[in-house]
Amino acid sequence: MVKNENSVRIIPLGGLGEIGKNITAIEYKDEIVVIDCGISFPEEEMYGVDLVIPDITYLLNNAQKVKGIFLTHGHEDHIGSLPYILKQLNVPVYGTRLTLGLVENKLREHNILSDCELHRIKAGDVVEIENFKIEFIRTTHSIADSCAIAIHTPVGVILHTGDFKIDYTPIDGLVMDLERISNLGKQGVLLLMADSTNVQRPGHTISEKAIGETFTRIFSKSEGRIIVATFASNIHRMQQIVNASVEYGRKVAFSGRSMENISQVAIELGYLHIPEEYLIGVDEIRNYPNEQITIITTGSQGEPMAALARIAFSTHKKIKIEPKDLFIISASPIPGNEKLISKVINQLFKKGAEVIYEDLEEVHVSGHACQEELKLIHTLVHPKYFMPAHGEYRHLKHHSDLAHKLGMERENIFVLETGQVLEVSEKEARIDGRVPTGAVFVDGLGVGDVGNIVLRDRRRLAQDGMLTVVVTIEKESYSVIAGPDIITRGFVYVRESEALINEVKEIVRKELDNCLENKIIEWYVLKANMKKSIERYLYEKIKRRPIVLPIIMEI
Repeated sequence: MVKNENSVRIIPLGGLGEIGKNITAIEYKDEIVVIDCGISFPEEEMYGVDLVIPDITYLLNNAQKVKGIFLTHGHEDHIGSLPYILKQLNVPVYGTRLTLGLVENKLREHNILSDCELHRIKAGDVVEIENFKIEFIRTTHSIADSCAIAIHTPVGVILHTGDFKIDYTPIDGLVMDLERISNLGKQGVLLLMADSTNVQRPGHTISEKAIGETFTRIFSKSEGRIIVATFASNIHRMQQIVNASVEYGRKVAFSGRSMENISQVAIELGYLHIPEEYLIGVDEIRNYPNEQITIITTGSQGEPMAALARIAFSTHKKIKIEPKDLFIISASPIPGNEKLISKVINQLFKKGAEVIYEDLEEVHVSGHACQEELKLIHTLVHPKYFMPAHGEYRHLKHHSDLAHKLGMERENIFVLETGQVLEVSEKEARIDGRVPTGAVFVDGLGVGDVGNIVLRDRRRLAQDGMLTVVVTIEKESYSVIAGPDIITRGFVYVRESEALINEVKEIVRKELDNCLENKIIEWYVLKANMKKSIERYLYEKIKRRPIVLPIIMEI
């Protein structure tokens, strides 16, 4: 990999061809700026994993070059990794007021807030370092205080849209700064990196205000409690639920840890407005008639431990389903979560509640731009080069096709994978090698101690269980003193499989006798031979491959 001294290197360390874990390094000479620092959530086969964070080996290897992390907005897939990354690479962090408010909460939980350097900026601000000028441009998204970032470099402007949609009637009245984006386009943009999440959807994304009208209509007819599940970060959605509640004389309670934390931050910073007399705690809901209660809760993705699922399955300590309860699921399923949400909805119906979800009413709109909005951005920016960002690989491919239909040459469009390096200069752009990247698994307090081998074992344990063989030998006489005893977990029910277990014991005895007769007492040989014999027998007999764990004790 040969670096051109007069080029900028764009290095996606996560978030390309996958959902979440957004982080991009932009490098020029001896300086690196980092855009976003997100997490993704574990897939089904990642047993026991809580979070997935990006591998920042490249940044650690070039730590002296990293000048700061610049955040586009406060969603988990853009800020969630910060507590873990800042423990390894403590650099300044720049973000808007709400974004940093949410970041501070995370850093406080990890007891590192006092050690971190946070810089609050607002849309329109420019942060200058030696080779870069980083400009924040207001956008609209499903969380307030979102920004696009223009990186002014010695070779040209790189415009990173962040996640966005074009909402002409946003709840807070702060419209996207299309004028500044257009002016940048007129001055010349070298590279556009744009959100691709909704590129397959034709038309425009509906304004968030449309949801408020739906809520008002639903609230006007409801006779019992209203429980709304939505994303905790969607403060504009919360505001509209609050507005409808106040209009119809309902007290508002927040349920779920993230919902309580984020709503508190949003109220303190002035992004969420609730008349004091309308805000109550979950403990207080029993003090009011049901028709005067609205509960805003987590769990819109059907997560088993979130508040909505616990209410549905009667495991919530404080909220039980009551007659005339109306549940509104104000979110669309993230790919892969459809079954979880269906289970929760079915359970709510079984318990006698009414449920409104996206298929029945307009109770959710996306925060990402559809095709016509993306076309507008491409037309305003008219970049020399284009790199689709934010989405699965199919989204990146569709976005590259869209750019081509709008007149951009194929050789100027770059669909990268995580870790690939795009080198851009005034005269050319090319993919130039890759850097070490990947996923680091967070399990409880452990970061990176669960890898592919551990996950492979967990998958095998989940699929076929475990069989432990315990045997005691006497070294001097080369004889078996006790055992073999068989213990199983998740393999077979021992009492109903005595013949199989006895056969395994017999195989172990034969293998041990054979080794001991030949004066073989090295543990690793004995264990390997026992393991191999048992695995071969079980696969031939019942076509299963449990984890076999031989334990040899010596007296």
